[in-house]
Amino acid sequence: MRLLVNGASLPIAQMGPDFLLLDQPIDHPPGEATVVFTVDGSERSWPVRLPEGLSADCERVVIAKAG
Repeated sequence: MRLLVNGASLPIAQMGPDFLLLDQPIDHPPGEATVVFTVDGSERSWPVRLPEGLSADCERVVIAKAG
């Protein structure tokens, strides 16, 4: 799993219904991103909102349904 945000691809360590835990967090303001999930060569992706943005100091990221 990975989070695509502003050209960066960030590995996701864990995902819940309204949060992600990132392996390598970065600083990024609130905005839109894409979660990419690959299983057995099949890729699925969906847009998410990052209402609180990302912080390099915190692995936990709040996500919300985009749109």
